[in-house]
Amino acid sequence: MALDGVTLAYLVKELAPQLEGARIDKIFQPEKDEVHFQLRLNQGNKRLLLNAGATSPRFHLTDETKKNPSAPPMFCMILRKHLEGGKLTGIHQRELERVITFEIQNYNDRGDLVTLFLHLEIMGKHSNLILVDPAAGIILDGLKRYSHALSRYREVLPGRTYLAPPSQGKQPPLEDEEAWRQCFSPADLEAKITKLLVSHFAGISPELALEVVIQAGLTEDTYLHQCGDIDFSRIFQAYQRLCNPKDGMTIEPSLYYSLQPQSPPLAFSFVPFQQYYELRKSTFLSLNETIERFFRAKATANNLEAKRGSLRKVVQEQQTHYQKKLAVYEETITEANFNLSYQRWGELLTANLHRISSGAKEVTVEDYHDPSLAQVTIPLDPNLTAIDNAQRYYKLYNKAKATLLKTQQLQEDANEEINYLNSLRVSLDQASTLSDLEEIYAELADQGYVAGKHMLKDSSKSGKGSSKAKANAKSKTKVKPKAKSSKEMLSPRIYRSSQDRIIYVGKNNAQNDWLSLRKGNPNDLWLHVKQIPGSHVLVPLEDGEEFPDDATLEEAAALAIYYSQSRGSSQVPVDYTHVKQLKKPNSAKPGMVVYEQNWTLYLTPKQEILERLLASEENAQ
Repeated sequence: MALDGVTLAYLVKELAPQLEGARIDKIFQPEKDEVHFQLRLNQGNKRLLLNAGATSPRFHLTDETKKNPSAPPMFCMILRKHLEGGKLTGIHQRELERVITFEIQNYNDRGDLVTLFLHLEIMGKHSNLILVDPAAGIILDGLKRYSHALSRYREVLPGRTYLAPPSQGKQPPLEDEEAWRQCFSPADLEAKITKLLVSHFAGISPELALEVVIQAGLTEDTYLHQCGDIDFSRIFQAYQRLCNPKDGMTIEPSLYYSLQPQSPPLAFSFVPFQQYYELRKSTFLSLNETIERFFRAKATANNLEAKRGSLRKVVQEQQTHYQKKLAVYEETITEANFNLSYQRWGELLTANLHRISSGAKEVTVEDYHDPSLAQVTIPLDPNLTAIDNAQRYYKLYNKAKATLLKTQQLQEDANEEINYLNSLRVSLDQASTLSDLEEIYAELADQGYVAGKHMLKDSSKSGKGSSKAKANAKSKTKVKPKAKSSKEMLSPRIYRSSQDRIIYVGKNNAQNDWLSLRKGNPNDLWLHVKQIPGSHVLVPLEDGEEFPDDATLEEAAALAIYYSQSRGSSQVPVDYTHVKQLKKPNSAKPGMVVYEQNWTLYLTPKQEILERLLASEENAQ
């Protein structure tokens, strides 16, 4: 959800009184499109974030500090030259436009007190941050510079005249209903009300337009020609409530979340929106805090997805690599199986040496292996003797047998590798935090798929992880996994059953091994979806207790299904046994265990049970 003009108006009303008069102590540019001002006020220091990126342009106070580049960018140096030590004397917005102007007074090189404007233009991919000398009307610099080659309307270059973004011709907030109605024309009759509100009136986003229509008692698909006088009056009243920022109006900033636990917020609003009534809602006293939380969560989620995508690419490339190998192995095995018949040909030639004339190209003999004594024609090399032809077929047979033995082992190893990579994909898809991905990255490094012990910060940008994976794939030597201390691995998912029993669920293969082979006691119950990649599930049992109650067993099986490749399937087989039955073969991949004695439960998880379980998640100790 983007910041619209109305929300920005309320944010300016909230922050302007707090920040006017603040001194700009320091200026940083930690990211390409983001600038931070460290402000000094009587009540303490604050940090103001100004973002002109294409995806999340915004401004708000923040307590988040980001790592700065080793050398400040040119725009940051320009801002420091003109604004550091200056006083923020005002924050302004013109007619609900998404252009916020920061008015700053400071002394220039000659010692004269001057006023400069820093315009934050929040316009999607065209967002920008432009420093202007209003007395001369010229641009001192812009975060994004461009000439007429990119924009026929204006140039953003030092020394050029500053032109505000072109007006969209939208109406400012209207108090009179009749004047408001006259904004619609006969040409609008076949258009949706939501679209007309966005195109005709300033400061309204699609989400806000939809809320106006919903609060007027209409639907999203309502067209203008379907509205009567009463409908127009209701729309205008909702428009007045939501789209006309007034001094003294009480707002109730809110964040909205899906029902999934620990999910990032999906939207925010300055008052409760009816369109989000099915979502979880959290309210805040400050609109700034609401916006800051939303965009910080969005940035974290974007970063998470970028790193997830980078690791997923590594795994996918390795899967493709081994799939190609499997295709070669299958072709080799097929050929070798056919060549095993050469043993019979060698035996038939040995038994019929007296019938083979010198220089013959073939011989037809009776196959005494066949009860019907069928005739078999065997090709011969005319340059070899009869006995040499027989020996040649014995050699081809022995070669095929050796090839088959070697290739079948390679095929088994490749299938094991693919199954392991499938388990990594499941872990990647279900990772919910950067630390979860860090553990998976460490596992990939231990297995020789990527270089290094820690996730590279720029891996999503450079793609170095995948290229290193290719190089490692060609190497036969893999790094031996290092044993991890229990302190490093004490972060599995922890749930409470309806009977208040603890249920542990591993987040990745390393945690699965730790849960099953180190955390669990011999008599604890262990669960895993049958022959499908997924998490190990552990239910601690009391001394002398063989099984938990039926409800806990079913709920633990439901979690095993949810955190597996079978999520969403029905009648899924889940194996369960005691920890003492588990064994890890030598050289087995992380997360791989074997067991001989077990029970199997076939289950279709109930949605209400899953929702209650997921909501019961606790923090690992």
